[in-house]
Amino acid sequence: MTESAGSTKRPLRHPTHRNVVWSALQCTAWIVFGLWNRLRARGIDHIPPESGGLFLVNHQSFLDPVLVGVLLRRPVSFLARDSLFHVPILRWILRHTYVIPIDRDSAGTGSIREAVRRMKHGFIVGVFPEGTRTSDGTIGELKPGFIALVRRSKLPVYPVGIAGAYEAMPRGAIFLRPRCIRLVYGEPIPPEQVAELSKRGKENELLELVRQHMLACQQEAEAWRSGIK
Repeated sequence: MTESAGSTKRPLRHPTHRNVVWSALQCTAWIVFGLWNRLRARGIDHIPPESGGLFLVNHQSFLDPVLVGVLLRRPVSFLARDSLFHVPILRWILRHTYVIPIDRDSAGTGSIREAVRRMKHGFIVGVFPEGTRTSDGTIGELKPGFIALVRRSKLPVYPVGIAGAYEAMPRGAIFLRPRCIRLVYGEPIPPEQVAELSKRGKENELLELVRQHMLACQQEAEAWRSGIK
């Protein structure tokens, strides 16, 4: 049975302290991606050391949640489809790495409440606004679901760009390829712009603003990966 994000409110852990499972997986992932994919990141200094916020990340592969968190000193609480929690071993890992299941039976409202609760507690919550992995490496159309998190939390929004993960593990791939991966954590999107465009009737403008910031981060990561800068 799938765990509902809003069914039982468990006491929240410290938002910036990594637990044993997270730390162990992070160490393993760093060895794999650091050596095999030469994983590097820029802009980590943009991330607040204590307070909460929202990561909006382009989606290149199923490795992306791991890639986003592997170089950070604080955990990221990602939203993920509830079907992933059907597998017992995977469910145990997801629960112990702060993942929030999206409860489709309640149209995601429980998941949104839980995500906002964690953000206000001090967690960084991660979302992939495209809703699915890219089919060609580019950033696709953004879905408006994350806007509810922006409205309810009123916390900073950080664009994150990934480049190279699509080449390293595209759709249908079984083995991780030795391709260079780069990440760029952008500065928070100007809060006054976010506040204004998150109002009813301006959703499309907010989607475009967010997409442009994500695209800038992704393009910087791609240029860095290609040796341009």
